[in-house]
Amino acid sequence: MIFHIPHSSTYIPEDHRRVYKISADQLHQLMISMTDTFTDELFGAHTAPGDYKIVFPVSRLVLDPERFLNDQEEPMAEIGMGVIYTRTSDGELLRDVPQEEERQDLIRRYYVPHHQTLTRAVDDELQTTGNTLIIDCHSFPSRPLPYEKDQDPYRPDICVGVDTFHSPPELCKAVQGLIHLAGWTCEVNRPFSGSIVPMNYFQKDSCVYSIMIEVNRRLYMDEVTGEKSAFYSDCQRHLGSILTGLHRFFQTL
Repeated sequence: MIFHIPHSSTYIPEDHRRVYKISADQLHQLMISMTDTFTDELFGAHTAPGDYKIVFPVSRLVLDPERFLNDQEEPMAEIGMGVIYTRTSDGELLRDVPQEEERQDLIRRYYVPHHQTLTRAVDDELQTTGNTLIIDCHSFPSRPLPYEKDQDPYRPDICVGVDTFHSPPELCKAVQGLIHLAGWTCEVNRPFSGSIVPMNYFQKDSCVYSIMIEVNRRLYMDEVTGEKSAFYSDCQRHLGSILTGLHRFFQTL
């Protein structure tokens, strides 16, 4: 399996901080709300021998690897949250629209290598086993942020994101069953939807499976301070049982 962890990093290169139009305190608070904090640990602790763990090295506030490069194809670009964010989660100015030279530099430094790594992992798994499963690893705030389309205050414990081509019904059913066995609630494609697949394989190769698992942050952290809560270990353990079960199930496909 391939564990794809795109939004866990809080690292912003020092020479990049000058582009932001908000204060250091505002940037810190934005980082807490927008980062899938600790997902590299929550999910990464459960990789098995032979699994891949691909973690994006910088904050999504620098560049978001899960956006389409072309803003014309990326719906979030309409609100200033395309591949390079220019707006905060509140819709305030985060930074000016980058000049083309800076845009291409960021893409070359971060976006391209990340997607090359993901594609190579899929290539390797297909050559080795004939199929592969990407787990798109995320978390989400317990209350909707202003930029989010889904403003329903009720949010499940786990959001399962699926793709009609790469997430077959039997996979979705298995994941939901494992989540319920862990004692958690879940919904499919709510409050977020979809799951990443490299463009070389997207809607082309049915041997590439993908499913997104998003953990509600109330299950493991203090959303004000950004620190782990007393429930962190329980959350990590339950998530481990889900991922172990998913690993076993995938071997039957």
